[in-house]
Amino acid sequence: MHHVGIVLASIDAEVSSYETTLNLRVVSGPFIDPLQGARVIFLSRGQPGEAAIELVEPTSETSPVAPFVKRGGGMHHVCYVTRDLGAELARVRALGALTVHPPVPAVAFQGRRIAWIYTRERLLVELLEE
Repeated sequence: MHHVGIVLASIDAEVSSYETTLNLRVVSGPFIDPLQGARVIFLSRGQPGEAAIELVEPTSETSPVAPFVKRGGGMHHVCYVTRDLGAELARVRALGALTVHPPVPAVAFQGRRIAWIYTRERLLVELLEE
C-alpha cells in the first residue's frame, strides 16, 4: 500500500491536527493535481516502506472530490503500487472491477502513471505504476 487518501475542505485548516494527532510530518507537496481537481500533500512518519496519508482538497466546486467534501469528507481511496499497470488493470477487471479513469501521468508521482478502479466491494482504488 502506498497511501490512503482523505478528502477535506481545507488542507491548511487541518494539516496541523494530522501532524499532532498521528505524529506525522509533511513529506511531499503541495501539488495541484489536475486529474482530481485538487491540491494534495502527503504525510508520514518518514519510515521506509511505510504507507502515507494523502490529504486532498478540492480546488473548485467542479472538482470530482468536491461532492465528497459536501458529504463530510473523510477516507476517499487507497493506493497500491503495481509493477505492471496494464496487467493489474486486466486482472482486476476480470474480477469485476470498473475502470474509473484509465492510466495517466501523475503530477504528484513525477509522471509515473496512475489509474483508478472501483471494486466490487465498493472501494475506490488508485493504482500507481512502480
